[in-house]
Amino acid sequence: MNSFRKIDLSVWPRAPHCAVFRKMMIPTYTVGFELEISNFQRQIRAGNLSFTLAMIHLVSSCANEIENFRYRFLNGGVVLYDRCSVNFVWLNKETELFKFVAYPSMETLPAFVAGAKAAAEAQTEYFVAPPANDAFVFSPLPWVSYTEKSHTYSGNAEQASPIFDWGKFFVRGDELILPFSVQVHHSFVDGIHIGKLHDALQRELKKRD
Repeated sequence: MNSFRKIDLSVWPRAPHCAVFRKMMIPTYTVGFELEISNFQRQIRAGNLSFTLAMIHLVSSCANEIENFRYRFLNGGVVLYDRCSVNFVWLNKETELFKFVAYPSMETLPAFVAGAKAAAEAQTEYFVAPPANDAFVFSPLPWVSYTEKSHTYSGNAEQASPIFDWGKFFVRGDELILPFSVQVHHSFVDGIHIGKLHDALQRELKKRD
């Protein structure tokens, strides 16, 4: 488990907002937006890397830099993890069933792609354990360019791990466009933080050339 610090709710500026949304029947919400990925796609193809795993690495790196994406509920309180690892779906093409794979974040893109791919291929079970509290969850849908996506709800209002998705990319003019969405817990993440994530992702995607 990644290390964390407990939040003192008596002095935490976000405590009133957390208290309000924590009581909601469905406290999560989803925002979708588009990303321009032309430079990123060229780099991935040149390096013969998995697009899915490369995106997981990039998104988790950007999300880890934004504090609000690392808050979670734990034992009735609130904690802030120093860093979050990843849980991602991986399709078994023969059965058309997916595995749910847990993997730690790694610093370099090639190391992450190689290690995560090896872990996914070596895992024989479809479900080893529930998603870790200190993880980001990835569930891409690369077969369709969607405009909206939702997720099943467990009924646990304190499950706060963000879920990141993207669809099938498409060409618009001279640009390659990727539909992207993120589900977050409103106790911790507001629209401004999703805006920061969008800007960070787009900046990283465009600088890769």
